[in-house]
Amino acid sequence: FPSHDSAPIRDKKKLHARVSRIQGQALALRKMIENETDCTAVLQQIAALRGAVNGLMLAVMEGHLTEHVVHQTSNEKREDDIEIVLKMLRSYMK
Repeated sequence: FPSHDSAPIRDKKKLHARVSRIQGQALALRKMIENETDCTAVLQQIAALRGAVNGLMLAVMEGHLTEHVVHQTSNEKREDDIEIVLKMLRSYMK
């Protein structure tokens, strides 16, 4: 998200931990593919990775909505931020 007013990302420590877990899951997936691991295990790893990314997306989205939409004082700015969120969601859901 663009940082219009450079508000800090909430719970940065937790987000870093999530990203680290996602990196670990992605590396594990790479090794599984390189080692020609059973397809079922690979699919389970992909599902776990997708779930982790979705959780990260939700956490960042909640912070953005709280900071830039709920607590926004300008209606015009709020509408701009809502449009940014909707555009991102449309792109993510494709």
